[in-house]
Amino acid sequence: MRILKYIFLLIILAFVAVVVFVATQKGNYSVERSRVIKSPRSVVFNYVNDYRNWENFSAWAGDSASSKFEYPAITSGKGGAFSWKSPDGEGNIKTVYVKENDSILQKMEFNGSPSDVSWKFKDTVGGTKVTWRSKGRMSFLYKIQSVTKGGIAKMIGSLYEQSLVNLDRTLDYEINTYSVAENGIVIKTGAKYLSQTINSTIPNAPSNMRIMLSKLVHFVKKNNIATAGKPFVIYKTYDTTNGITKFSVCIPIKNEIRTTPESDILYGSFEAKKSVKITLNGDYSHRAEAWKKATDYLTANKLERDPNIKVIEVFTKGIEEIKKPSKWVTHVYVPLRSAAAVVPKPAPIRRPVAPTPKPQTQNVDEFSIQ
Repeated sequence: MRILKYIFLLIILAFVAVVVFVATQKGNYSVERSRVIKSPRSVVFNYVNDYRNWENFSAWAGDSASSKFEYPAITSGKGGAFSWKSPDGEGNIKTVYVKENDSILQKMEFNGSPSDVSWKFKDTVGGTKVTWRSKGRMSFLYKIQSVTKGGIAKMIGSLYEQSLVNLDRTLDYEINTYSVAENGIVIKTGAKYLSQTINSTIPNAPSNMRIMLSKLVHFVKKNNIATAGKPFVIYKTYDTTNGITKFSVCIPIKNEIRTTPESDILYGSFEAKKSVKITLNGDYSHRAEAWKKATDYLTANKLERDPNIKVIEVFTKGIEEIKKPSKWVTHVYVPLRSAAAVVPKPAPIRRPVAPTPKPQTQNVDEFSIQ
């Protein structure tokens, strides 16, 4: 009995020692990891900037089928967020600052411990240098978890290292696996749609599209509006000289809807249009190649664009359907100028002209004179 008491006392002392050891560990931490990603800076930035891509490379969820992710209306850019549950715990993260193609700042909470997270993207030889940093203060439970895994630097650092390796592999294959196919001249069906329109710099257009599309999807779901197909973008201008484009992000709907005058979401429609069609299989970053193929087709066949709509891009299969960019499908339509109706020239009207009367002469027989 006395031996059991000693054993029990030793267990208590060991437990107290562990508690004291954990409690005296430094609560503040700072962990940083870097890696050169073999992809262009804009591609890496845009991929990391959208939380819907994190399932593809994040080490703390990628190997676990039991991890669950929840996404709000906005998942990219400032205000973008998501939350998750995994065997290791629960967390959420939100973007608080974005500098295009340069840096991202985030606020994260994991198992009750808040932290400040930052990403830095720099051009370098062979690709893009990505630096991922986390600063925060550990809760008591988080301290226990870090002690069992060799310390906070090892625990977070190993996750960051593996995530960056996954990011490099994912981008190397998923972004660079694509094809562009020419489909010739087709009839692009007409559509009723809700849209949001902006002027944007050309480099920022893809990220702006993602933000706008998220808002439109949220608007449609919130108001129980029946949709009628895949979302698309209408380009109205595309000024490569000044690097500016004007476009509308659209969601097709079944019935005409009138929005309030102060709303930036508007109703629109267009009729069926004869168009040149190009199919891009793969990541949207290759759309410039699809556009070039369309332009080459126009030139080779001496066709003219519609002066009002430059290009229509339909996101037939995207991140909402499948997480892998190599499987995405974008249909590019270049509407053609409608042929002007040939109006036959009226035949000249000829008025009848009365013949000039000639004086009648009478042949008199000289022998008839009496």
